[in-house]
Amino acid sequence: MVASAAGRVPDAAAPMRYVSTRGEARPLGFGDALLTGLARDGGLYVPASWPSLGRLERLAAHSYAETAVEVMWPYVAGAIDRAAFEAIVAEAYAAFRHPAVVPLVQLDADEWLLELFHGPTLAFKDVALQLVGRLFDHELARRGERLTIVGATSGDTGSAAIEAVRDRDAVEIFMLHPAGRVSEVQRRQMTTVLSPNVHNLAVEGTFDDCQDLVKAMFADEALRDRLRLSAVNSINWARVMAQVVYYVTAALALGAPSRSVSFAVPTGNFGNVLAGWIAVRTGLPVEQLVVGSNRNDILTRYLATGSMDVATVHPTISPSMDIQVSSNFERLLFELNEHDGAATAAQIRQFRATGHLVTSPEQTAEVRRLFTGARLDDDATRAVIADTYRAAGVLLDPHSAVGLGAARAARPAPWVDGEARPPMVVLATAHPAKFPDAVEQATGVRPALPPHLADLFEREERCVTLPNDLAAVTAYVAGRAAVAR
Repeated sequence: MVASAAGRVPDAAAPMRYVSTRGEARPLGFGDALLTGLARDGGLYVPASWPSLGRLERLAAHSYAETAVEVMWPYVAGAIDRAAFEAIVAEAYAAFRHPAVVPLVQLDADEWLLELFHGPTLAFKDVALQLVGRLFDHELARRGERLTIVGATSGDTGSAAIEAVRDRDAVEIFMLHPAGRVSEVQRRQMTTVLSPNVHNLAVEGTFDDCQDLVKAMFADEALRDRLRLSAVNSINWARVMAQVVYYVTAALALGAPSRSVSFAVPTGNFGNVLAGWIAVRTGLPVEQLVVGSNRNDILTRYLATGSMDVATVHPTISPSMDIQVSSNFERLLFELNEHDGAATAAQIRQFRATGHLVTSPEQTAEVRRLFTGARLDDDATRAVIADTYRAAGVLLDPHSAVGLGAARAARPAPWVDGEARPPMVVLATAHPAKFPDAVEQATGVRPALPPHLADLFEREERCVTLPNDLAAVTAYVAGRAAVAR
């Protein structure tokens, strides 16, 4: 499916189909892929074909919501009425505190921050999940159904997902987070939501353990069907789809398509930077995608060596990136394997069994054509926070600082053949007040929470702590899910 001459996919276009990266689950339409989340064969859903962004010039004067509709329409056309989709998108982004939704802030002549933290929970996850929650509501109301969301979070997905579905009649959410491995603000944003359809579970383990528990629950088909399980992690295609939009709006603001742009992305689970790859795959001119890692640097080690090797997860001051199993890499691997689901499934099985995955020299070279990476430890991260505050008066959270530090470490010379390199856009993924201790250590300034969260530390918390044990977690969810009663 491609865009029309006017750059817009007509309403009568054939609906997009979604296929599993492991090749055995049946293809689905958008509504089923949205509600299913993880494919029955354990794979992740991706579009069967990639649409074109069309003529980018037509979007130059659009609002963020208008651009979002145009970018995402090829993925949902035929599954939802155009007017209904436009209304859902407009409502989702009306919840953001900045009129631009995701404003650009200039740091230097060719260096920009893309602030993705103006949503209700102060993190980039809001950009997708404010939309996804409303899409769930729309699709479930159309079907007269309800479902149970089970998710894992390294900090920000949990609060954004909870905020998106709290108090909704057709959805119940169980969110797993690693006990003691998220910031206090991140934890309280989840555990102080006392809505009856919200359940918080602190798991005695790492984020990777939480993610494995969720995937194991989805693999139990009887449980999955009985509880009507669905996902809001970036394993859900709709999450990644919505993130493509801000790459397009940032590039347009800086001169695309007449010039290309580079992006630096702090990432652990690979979903955010994968959205950038999709933007490129569908026609956005991008010179470079920089992957920023903290001490848990499996992605940057892969980019350097072509070998992905699981190591110990170390706690850092950028806890949302304390990950060693980057689930969304499977979507890129599927592309590298030219949509060979059997080959992708075999590689993932080997990776999970041995902690080791190698791509061919040709595949590694293909990845390196666009992606590069850099690693920052906690001291280097604090140094970036301090330097940025001194030079520009801008407070960065630790994750955004990793992105900025990686951009500067990985970027080639600013000039090539007498011409300036494209501008670098660093994705600022969280408000500094979500990580006040780290920011204060680096700058001496303690960032304040916005007014709507000013009393966060005084609110009642509700959470249960469980062992890293599938039977215990499953029993808890099954015993409390409304769908099972």
